[in-house]
Amino acid sequence: MAQIIQIERFSSPVLDIYTRSKETQLLHRPAHQRGLFIAESPIVIERALAAGYVPESLLMEDTQAGEPVGKKMMELCGDIPVYTAPLEVLKQMTGFSMTRGMLCAMYRNDLLSVEEICQNACRIAVLEDVVNPTNVGAIMRSAAALNMDAVLLTPDCSDPLYRRAIRVSMGTVFQIPWTFFDKKKINWKENGIDLLHRLGFQTAAMALSEDSVNIDDERLLAEEKLAVILGTEGDGLAMHTIASCDYTVCIPMSHGVDSLNVAAASAVAFWQLGNNKRK
Repeated sequence: MAQIIQIERFSSPVLDIYTRSKETQLLHRPAHQRGLFIAESPIVIERALAAGYVPESLLMEDTQAGEPVGKKMMELCGDIPVYTAPLEVLKQMTGFSMTRGMLCAMYRNDLLSVEEICQNACRIAVLEDVVNPTNVGAIMRSAAALNMDAVLLTPDCSDPLYRRAIRVSMGTVFQIPWTFFDKKKINWKENGIDLLHRLGFQTAAMALSEDSVNIDDERLLAEEKLAVILGTEGDGLAMHTIASCDYTVCIPMSHGVDSLNVAAASAVAFWQLGNNKRK
């Protein structure tokens, strides 16, 4: 059974994980402790649990503990501490009004390798140095919704398990396979595209170039395995990445607009090139 613990003061140290610990502190805990992340709202918590993530503790408004949604979450999470507090205490937490009254600290799982993630994939998204967690979360949501099989991230990308990324994704980060390129094993700038080729993928760089093909080019749809590569905000993909790809792909624009935000561009690309186009 859940262990309900009433919290009376915002300064209580048991709230540090939820209120005062930075994302990097949750990720890089002491060596003997597993990394944590925070899932916000019942629907996101349920999706994380369904994906096999293990809860460490729950935090909810005290009135919710006796309501159906609170009881359901406690039942799903099992024998863990459940911290409850009055609304006036929890309101001191930045963004608490957006969580629908419930937070869950959860342990991170070990990441799979790129090879494992791509084993049965036909359509993958690759994010190169996308540093804004809002964009990462939005891209994850589009990838899950629009028939991409997996998402790969270069080491300098924002973490999909940062709170804002999870929130923006509506928990879809738990529904689509993803992993980082392991910088200890491969240098993305030097060998990343080569690895994708060895795994059987043709590569499509989303970028403006003189030799760009339109996103509805029939050759793209005909590819058995395709990696759609999206670049960082503002600068886009590195030139060496574009030069190494099999295709450079553009989304036709009007009114003199030269590009879309990377999250918006990802949705267009995934809709056109996602796995459903091959069925």
